Amino acid sequence: MVKRLSTGIPGLDEKLGGGLLAGTTTAVVGGSGAGKTQFALQFLNAGFAQAVESRRGVILDLTARGDSQNHAEYAKALFNWTIEEQNPDKTFNPAEFFQKLASGERYSADYLQAFPYAGRRVTKRDLDEDEWREWKYDLTRRLDATIAFLYTNFAQGARRLVVDGIEPVEHQGDSIQFELLEYVDRQIVKKDSSWVARDLFRQDFLKYQAQIEANAYASDDVAAVLSYTSRESSLEALIEKPLEEGDYFAQANTVIYLGKIRDGLKFRRALYIFKHRGSECSDEIIPYEIDDSGLRIVQ
Repeated sequence: MVKRLSTGIPGLDEKLGGGLLAGTTTAVVGGSGAGKTQFALQFLNAGFAQAVESRRGVILDLTARGDSQNHAEYAKALFNWTIEEQNPDKTFNPAEFFQKLASGERYSADYLQAFPYAGRRVTKRDLDEDEWREWKYDLTRRLDATIAFLYTNFAQGARRLVVDGIEPVEHQGDSIQFELLEYVDRQIVKKDSSWVARDLFRQDFLKYQAQIEANAYASDDVAAVLSYTSRESSLEALIEKPLEEGDYFAQANTVIYLGKIRDGLKFRRALYIFKHRGSECSDEIIPYEIDDSGLRIVQ
């Protein structure tokens, strides 16, 4: 039986046949202001709030322009959660990691911005050939920090990941952000923890193999939510937009669109579960509201 994870959004789990599926990726897509950040934070907090997980989930922010997603502000207001930010230049120290793990201390923080201080878009259309090569080189360095951030958090009990900050592009293959996202999804989140450890520990793997095996985690228990800002703000436009072959969202297990619908002379917020593989789900247009407690379904 597939394990279910609550979204933390009142009224939504029932529409998803009991919640999101562990071991899968969910894409939450909508225009600016649709409530994606609230959705993401409620998901990260849900397992901890229900006392079924030992800690909250973590955030990998792939924004390259330095735009604030207001995660810390919302987390503090919603859950009195003080998000700690990871130093992106922190070098992984195996001895320190296992020392902290044994003592119950956290090794990595809650939030990592993988491309700090870039201040620009990172697609082939925005950069010349030399700049693109420099970004590809920088991506390799960012992978090391990202692997360390995710592996150490998963090994210390985190079971939920939100990936945020990816900018809309015409062709996802032209984006450094989507390239890193693909790697994170396939080679870290969904990969056996021992193989992730090999990528991280490298020449030190055999030295620490016994400790690595003693602290292995099941990748099938980890779930990821991708929060993606679309150019479209209308729910109808999002639903009608076709998923192209090779599109990352076509590969995601679950896709949820957040957008605006017309209700008489007003617009209101609503969501649609575009797909939810391996489970029954609602085919309704589902109205929702955002207030001081976050995002909630309107019955």
